[in-house]
Order: sequence, then C-alpha cells, then structure tokens
Amino acid sequence: MLEVLLGVGAVGGGVALMLGPRGEIMPLPLSALKGSPFDTYFVPGLILFGVLGLGSLAAALLVWLRHPLAPATTTVVGVVLLIWIAVEIAIIGYSNDPPLQPIYLLLGAVITVVGLGWLRASYLGLSAKRD
Repeated sequence: MLEVLLGVGAVGGGVALMLGPRGEIMPLPLSALKGSPFDTYFVPGLILFGVLGLGSLAAALLVWLRHPLAPATTTVVGVVLLIWIAVEIAIIGYSNDPPLQPIYLLLGAVITVVGLGWLRASYLGLSAKRD
C-alpha cells in the first residue's frame, strides 16, 4: 500500500509539473530551481512521474504478484525516494509548509526498512532451505 500511495502521488505530481512546467498548476516559483540544471519543472516532473510514479506502481505490482524481485524493488523504491528528497532539499531547500518533504522522507525510510527486512527474511529463508 505504501508503494501505491507513493506511486499515485508521484504520477499526479509529475503530470502536474509536466503540464504546468512554469508553476501554472502547482504554485512553485521558478526561482526555486536556481542552482539546479533545470529552467522549468518539466524534467523534474518527468523524473517524478517515471521513476517514482511508474516505478513505485511497478514495484507494488511485483509485491501483489509475490514476485521474487519484490523485496529488492521495494528497497530500491525506498532508497530512490530518500535520494529524491535529499537532492530536492539540497537544490531548493527544506520546507515543512506544507509538510510534504518530512512526510515523504518518512515514507522513504519506512519503505526502505520494510524492503531491507523483507530482503533479509528472503535471504535467511533461502539459505535455510539450502542447508
């Protein structure tokens, strides 16, 4: 459910940034991109849509299908979200109004911990079966 929540939010946010790359839909000032390689929000929106949006939904599908790669993809999604938030804070600064950065930072940490725990359990389960 965490990956679905992230995926739906990232798809919506990514589409809004791509359709309104100058802050027409999401009220984000272009001045926030100063110091970044971007002039508009289109490319960040595309990355948000593709990597965190579609990537999270694909990982959620693997979880639902109980695919063997699900623990690894869950971990990757969590780590990518943590990197996304860290880079965002480094480029545009920290903001807790609205508290999206701390919420998504927490979500990334939770998804990462769940994925790592699942990977560990999968590894221990596989090594126990070999013995």
